[in-house]
Amino acid sequence: MSAVLLFWLAGSGLIGLAVYGLIVNPHPLCKLLALNLLGSGVFLLFGVIARRGAAAGLGGDPVPQALVITGIVVAFSATAIAVALLLALHAEAGEASLDQEDEEP
Repeated sequence: MSAVLLFWLAGSGLIGLAVYGLIVNPHPLCKLLALNLLGSGVFLLFGVIARRGAAAGLGGDPVPQALVITGIVVAFSATAIAVALLLALHAEAGEASLDQEDEEP
């Protein structure tokens, strides 16, 4: 098994696990972690795509590498904003859940 195939399988597995986590887990923090896992799988696949030029004796393709670096920065900042929003939701509602319960007045 080649390293490229191993990375393709690992990236695809991460994406599949993240999609499963997004569908199954109702808690917002679990969804946030699943989105980060999805981003990591996509970054791994982009890294494999960037290596396709190295087999021909060339250096890696710089466009997917630049997309991965930019995506990591954007994912970090989006995660920080989402955690801040979850903390604000917890401070306001007393819990970090989006479940609607019927409350009697």
